[in-house]
This record gives sequence, C-alpha cells and structure tokens, in this order.
Amino acid sequence: MNNNIFDKVEKKTKVKKEDILTLARSLQNKNLKDEGELRKIIKDVAKLAGKEVSKEREEKIIDAIIKDKIPKNLDRHI
Repeated sequence: MNNNIFDKVEKKTKVKKEDILTLARSLQNKNLKDEGELRKIIKDVAKLAGKEVSKEREEKIIDAIIKDKIPKNLDRHI
C-alpha cells in the first residue's frame, strides 16, 4: 500500500502506520457481516484514534458495512 496514504492518515488522526497495519491484520479473519463483531471493531478503532463514536454513528457505520455501501477506493476520501 502506498506510504502516502499512511502519511495522510497519520497526519489527520495521529494514528501510526504500524497501528493501522496491526489493526488490518487483526481484521483479516473477522466476519464483517456480524453486528457484534463490527461493534467491537468500531470500539477498537475509536480507542486507537482517541475518538468517541455515538450510538447513532455506530448504527450508520454498521448499516453501511452490512449493506456494502463502503466505497472501494477509500484512498480518494483521505
């Protein structure tokens, strides 16, 4: 993956490349259609980023993931 993307993410979020890669590796065998699993992942990502995620936002994220509404080219949104 392009280091430029990691640089942009780290600049905006203060989350290090190594932490992102560790998170990505942990997601490889997860069922991303399971609501319970998604809630745990959202909490983990929020903690990593030092942000709070409201219940409403969590519901929107879960709905978008389950219904495949996530853009395939996320690097354009960073």
